[in-house]
Amino acid sequence: MGIPLPQTAKVIDFESMRDRFRARQRIIRLAPEHDGLEMIYRLASDSESLYGMPVLAWALQDDGQIVGMVPWMDKLTPCHTLDDPEHGSFVGFRDPETQELLEGPPEHKIHELEHASLYFDYESTDETTLIQHLPDTQGTHALCLDDEDQPWLLKQVHGWRLYSDGAIEALLLDESQLVDTPVLPGDDCLYPGSSRHAALYFFQRTIANRIKRQDPDTLEALAMMVNSGDD
Repeated sequence: MGIPLPQTAKVIDFESMRDRFRARQRIIRLAPEHDGLEMIYRLASDSESLYGMPVLAWALQDDGQIVGMVPWMDKLTPCHTLDDPEHGSFVGFRDPETQELLEGPPEHKIHELEHASLYFDYESTDETTLIQHLPDTQGTHALCLDDEDQPWLLKQVHGWRLYSDGAIEALLLDESQLVDTPVLPGDDCLYPGSSRHAALYFFQRTIANRIKRQDPDTLEALAMMVNSGDD
């Protein structure tokens, strides 16, 4: 019987593995949510209660997985990735009309995204290109932060842009360029938020209106959140 030769040690390139994993999670198609389905999440401070937040859109990833998307903190975020005891941990989805709890996306959205991705089969290029315009139907607002000497700026999000690299940008209004109303996602008066502002934080309409009304508790929580983000 021969003596087995020692195997050559394999060098694992973890950076390349991470890059491939991120590539598989790249968003390639969006579908707006029009029927009021909600993301359900839980807070560690109140573990007995469940909280609901409207799903803005459903997204098809490059790996074929379909995920719910919500404006969360500083970006449009896949629901299932939320796992923060303080701000919220994802539980599932809910149909408010039937009160049914869903573990994953509804079947009709899965079919819609899969068929749309086959129809809009874009060729990959080295240059980043615009793939989709998506209107914001929930009254989402962005808190825009620039230099420390400048005040906060609260602006309505008029839509979202999906690019070929999977990046998703919030569209904000440049009032000086406004010509036609109502404002639509493809209008020239809209700009990607990150192109002009150092940081963005997204809020639902109810919270945005509290900020506009200068609600003391809301402003205090807002200041704590912004200050913690600067650390």
